[in-house]
Amino acid sequence: MEEEKGIKKTITRITNFIGNDKLVLLIAIIVVFAMFTFLNPNFMSKQNIINLLVAGSLIGLVAIGHTYLIIAGQNDLSPGSLAAFSGVLCAYLVKIAIPLGIAILITIAAAAVVGFFNAWMVNKIKLEAFIATLVSQSIIRGFAYILCDGKPIAISNANFIKIGKMRFLGVPFSVWVMIVSIVIFGFILSKTKFGRSVYAIGGNKDAARLAGLNPQRIVTISFVMMGIFCGIGGIIFAARMNSGQPAANVNLEFDSITAVILGGVSFTGGVGNMGGTILGIILIQAFNTGLIMVNVPTFWQYVARGALLLFALTSDYIRKERHEKELLEASMRNI
Repeated sequence: MEEEKGIKKTITRITNFIGNDKLVLLIAIIVVFAMFTFLNPNFMSKQNIINLLVAGSLIGLVAIGHTYLIIAGQNDLSPGSLAAFSGVLCAYLVKIAIPLGIAILITIAAAAVVGFFNAWMVNKIKLEAFIATLVSQSIIRGFAYILCDGKPIAISNANFIKIGKMRFLGVPFSVWVMIVSIVIFGFILSKTKFGRSVYAIGGNKDAARLAGLNPQRIVTISFVMMGIFCGIGGIIFAARMNSGQPAANVNLEFDSITAVILGGVSFTGGVGNMGGTILGIILIQAFNTGLIMVNVPTFWQYVARGALLLFALTSDYIRKERHEKELLEASMRNI
């Protein structure tokens, strides 16, 4: 009896520390890993875990940007196109003998400009973020094709290729970039005035404005951050592939948004954290990699990913309804 009580207390403490939503997500991750390991024992091999982390590093970078934007009540459908454009642009600049360091800076600056353009459409033309970034998604993908005449640009620069190959402590460079970025921007989101401002405008933009915040400025910074993440991710991806590919990273934003919503960030804004996003990234990439490793046909992979997004959105709806119910009950108790 005492032992059962001790187990229940331990479970309760773990649940309170992680949160009910995160606990469900952790269980889902364990189930996915167990299922795909059963179907293909190589799924849990050291090399596959490293491959999973490398493949998830680009989604991870974009998911950081989406965490900020969705908490702020915004969205971005252009990351896949922008990452592809960034890889093509950097490869093109190096091809025409621009020094690698300068080419990288120009590419990241160009990606930041795209982020600023997205923010301008949202803030000044008053377009919904969904529509504004759908516009830039098409335009930027078109520029990627125009820049390389529709053909991948091969990378022969040894230092450029090294970006995609080098490792530190046995972990690929792209994974370190993702980890460091998550730590830094997770801290900013949770511990700084800017992070609190992101939550405030996502929760209630008008109230945030009356409190002295500048929603347009915060939205602009968030979109520019997303552009920079896409630029960095696109450069690293091109280095890994040894070429700038205009057709690359289709549906990147789809996987990123799914990861963020699975991680507990609410589509209505004002709710979520980077810890949940990390779990969402792990789950979505494990799911994608597992589908490939068990030879699920490509068309069925689209169906499975769509079902996972539906699950994420349904979970978000349930979280929202439960939260509103708790607020209502609390207000009734205070009457």
